[in-house]
Amino acid sequence: MVGEPKNERFYMTITKIKEPAFHITGETGWINDPNGLIYYNGQYHAFFQYHPFDTKWGPMHWGHVVSDDLTDWKYLPIALTPGDDCDKNGCFSGTAIAHDGKLWLMYTGFIENQGGDTIRQVQCLAESNDGVTFKKHGIVIGENDLPDGYAPCDFRDPKVWFHKDSFWCIIAARKIEGRGRILLYRSKDLFKWEYVNDLFGKDSAGAMIECPDYNEEYGYLLFCEQFQPSENGEHLNIHSCRWCIGKIDYATGLFKEDTRGIVDYGFDMYAPQTFAGKPIFIGWLNMWDRNVPSEKYGFAGMLTVPRKLFVKNGRLYQEPVVNCSKVHKLTADDKLTDRITKGVITIKATKLEQFAIKMRCNGVHYTQMTLQDGQWVLDRSKSGEVITGVEKDPDSINGIRRMPCSMEKEVTVTIVMDEFSVEIFEDGRALSATVYPPEDADGLELIVKAENWQYERADLS
Repeated sequence: MVGEPKNERFYMTITKIKEPAFHITGETGWINDPNGLIYYNGQYHAFFQYHPFDTKWGPMHWGHVVSDDLTDWKYLPIALTPGDDCDKNGCFSGTAIAHDGKLWLMYTGFIENQGGDTIRQVQCLAESNDGVTFKKHGIVIGENDLPDGYAPCDFRDPKVWFHKDSFWCIIAARKIEGRGRILLYRSKDLFKWEYVNDLFGKDSAGAMIECPDYNEEYGYLLFCEQFQPSENGEHLNIHSCRWCIGKIDYATGLFKEDTRGIVDYGFDMYAPQTFAGKPIFIGWLNMWDRNVPSEKYGFAGMLTVPRKLFVKNGRLYQEPVVNCSKVHKLTADDKLTDRITKGVITIKATKLEQFAIKMRCNGVHYTQMTLQDGQWVLDRSKSGEVITGVEKDPDSINGIRRMPCSMEKEVTVTIVMDEFSVEIFEDGRALSATVYPPEDADGLELIVKAENWQYERADLS
C-alpha cells in the first residue's frame, strides 16, 4: 500500500484477517461511499471513501480498485490523500470524468477549522495521465461560488457529466436555517464554474442531501436524505436513498420530476453512484449510525455488487451484475435444502402462494425471508452477531425489513450472497442487509408452494 498520510496522528497498524469474496472493501480499515465510478482505458475503475489506518470513520482518502468484469477487483495505490490546504482534513466524495485523454476527479475538500459553522467544504479537482497517479489542482468551486443563503459547511459530493458544449455538475447543499438542496453548476473547462440554479427550488424532506447522481440518457436522479422521516413505513432507515425519474431542464436549471421512489428497502445501502455514462451503480453496503461487527477482522464497510439500472413505466429497476460460471439446478416438490455461503441463487415460480427461505443456516442461526401479505419480509434477528442502529420502530428493533412483492403470475427472486451480506432482488426492487453468521452457517432451507418452480445456484468461477 502507498500514500501514508501527511499527518502522523492518522496512523495505526491494522491487519485484515477475513474479507468478503467479491464485494469491494479497503485493503484494511474503513470505507464508505463509492466515488468516481468510470470505465477508463479498458477497465472499470471504482474509487471509494477510505480510512486505511483505522476501522472507524476518519480523515477520508480515496481508495482505488479496477476490474475487467465488475466482479474480480484489484487494488491500486491510494488515489487521493488529505493534507493540502484545500483538503486539510479529508478528501470527501466526488466523481470522475474522462476528458482530453486524461482522467479527472472532482471531489469535496474538507477543512474542519473549529467545527460546526466554521467547517468549509469546497470542490476540488485532480487529474491523471495514467488513471493511477493524480495531480491536485486545488479548489474550483469554493465558498464564494455558493448563492446567498446556502451553508458553506454543508456543500459536498459533486457529480460531473458533459452535455452538448459544457460540463455540468450537481452538488449537495443545505440552506442556512433550512434543509437539503441540490445545486447545478456549469463549466467549459472543469476549472471555472458558474452557478445555474437549485434543482428543486425547495427544501428536501431530509435535514441534508448527500451524494446526488444523474444519468442523462435514462433520466434518473439519485440522492440520499439524512434524518428523513419515514413515510407510512415505506422506508425505516433514518438515512435513506431516493430515485426520481425526470429530466433536467438546462435552460432553467430545474429538475422536472415525474415519479420517485426508494432505491433500496433494506438495512444497509447508501450513497449509490452510477458509472460515468453507464446505467450501472454501486452503493455502500452499510449504513450510518450502526455498529460494524467486521471491525475485528481488520475492515469496516464494503460496497454492493454492481447493479444494472433501467427505467420502465416510470419506475427505476435494478438487476445485480455478478460474474458466475458454475450453475447448478436442483429440483424438489415444495422443500429443498442446499449449502451456499457465496454466490447467486435464483428461484422462479409460477402462481406463487408461499415462500420461505433460511440462508446461512446452522440450525440456531439463520437469515430468513418470507412472503407475507404481498410483502417480502427479511428477518436478520437470528443471523449471528447483533447489529443495532438508532431506529426505534418495532421492525428495526426486531431485525425486520420489508419490500413489496410484484405478485405477478411469474415471480423471479434473485439473492446475491457473500460472506457478510445478502442482497435480494425481485421485480426490479432491492433489499440489502449485512449479516455476520458463524463460519459453519452454510445451510439453505427453502419452502415454495406454486404451480411450478425451479431453483438455481450459481457459484463464483
